[in-house]
Amino acid sequence: QVQLVESGGGLVQAGGSLRLSCAASGSIFSINVMAWYRQAPGKQRELVATITRGGSTNYKDSMKGRFTISRDNAKNTVYLQMNSLKPEDTAVYSCYADSYRGSYWGQGTQVTVSS
Repeated sequence: QVQLVESGGGLVQAGGSLRLSCAASGSIFSINVMAWYRQAPGKQRELVATITRGGSTNYKDSMKGRFTISRDNAKNTVYLQMNSLKPEDTAVYSCYADSYRGSYWGQGTQVTVSS
């Protein structure tokens, strides 16, 4: 089992920044890929960014240049640095882990960007 706990969400003005954290615990050795997803009200969940065990990253095109995913292996934590936030970035952001034991989700953290 893998447990994921997100933190760092909140209310920010357009143009501002936030850093989300996702702390993993449990069978973390089994994790291959971690990712951030988001779901805005009335919309489908969408992939924001991924990071592999080796540190390779991928981003949804609309996030490139504004969002950065990173990981601190010593802290078993993945981060999502979000800059130049826009009102359309408002969503619940969830951490996801894919392992050979299964897939796991965090509880999500709300990000609200005011105009």
